Amino acid sequence: MSKPPSDPPRRAPAAFTYEDKAADPRDNGGQGGERRKPESFSENIVVTPDEDDPFLNPEKDLSAVPIAAPRRRRTSFGKIAAGAFGILLSLAIGLWTDSLIRDLFTRADWLGYAALAVLAVGILAVLALVIRETVGMMRLAAVQKIKAEAEAAILETRPVKARAVVAQLTALLSANPETSKGRATLKATEGEVIDPPHLIALAERELLAPLDRKARALIVNASKRVSIVTAVSPRAVVDLLYVLYEAVRLIRAMAELYGGRPGTLGMFRLLRDVLAHLAVTGSIAVGDSLVQQVLGHGLASKLSARLGEGVINGLMTARIGIAAMDLCRPLAFHALKRPGIGDFIGDLTPSMSPRGNNP
Repeated sequence: MSKPPSDPPRRAPAAFTYEDKAADPRDNGGQGGERRKPESFSENIVVTPDEDDPFLNPEKDLSAVPIAAPRRRRTSFGKIAAGAFGILLSLAIGLWTDSLIRDLFTRADWLGYAALAVLAVGILAVLALVIRETVGMMRLAAVQKIKAEAEAAILETRPVKARAVVAQLTALLSANPETSKGRATLKATEGEVIDPPHLIALAERELLAPLDRKARALIVNASKRVSIVTAVSPRAVVDLLYVLYEAVRLIRAMAELYGGRPGTLGMFRLLRDVLAHLAVTGSIAVGDSLVQQVLGHGLASKLSARLGEGVINGLMTARIGIAAMDLCRPLAFHALKRPGIGDFIGDLTPSMSPRGNNP
């Protein structure tokens, strides 16, 4: 009978130190040598928090991150050519006017003096036109300045900037009788509200709420006119021209309502800004989105082809009005709800809306 093997002697516990110099970046390239001594940094070290790290939080909104704007070209050959030919044309007109007046004086003195009087009237009219256009552009710039200063004042802790914005807004809308009650309320509560966001919100409710109601009425009326005219017009060209006419008229009325009142050049600039706003916000898509909104309200099966086309054009006019409202309004929508395209479907088709079905 074999003897069972005896257990091997147990090894006493021991500690071991593992050093991988090739993987230690603190060594001299993994070549060994003397290890770096611990050091302290006297300068301030700024560490990015984890919640602000875009690699750790990819869902973080990066829209507020400043992006370097491309360098603008100060001069171009087109501008140089336009300036040169403009100066040449001005000299030609001046020489022609001088030659005309001299010829009139050789014929009769009264003809020459009459030409000088007409020239003076024309120059004064051009100066008045330039002054009017300049004032209109300044009004539009003042509205945008108030909007930008209001957004900056909301972030402040002291009410100094907010009160300055409210004072500018009150001065801008002082000629509008619909803001008289709101101006009286702000005057009575002056000094009582010290929180900048609440002060801006109070001014928005008291001064802009009645103007927003009137702006909504302007959009509804323009949309209804476009819807009716395009539904009964026999030509597509008539539809296009009338939609453009109503859009220009609506944008001008919106600017005058909120204190802009632009001139001719200011109106062209405002039209460009409205189109750019529609393009940026994605609201210029006429086809699918508007059709889906109409289908979502169950109107497609109840409307004829021409009437449905009129409703679509009316909704597009309403979108243009909303974009003009966003641009011409001196304060952004914070305390009050911004109107949407869905708010006007019931106005364009009252018989199809739930309110219209009630007896």
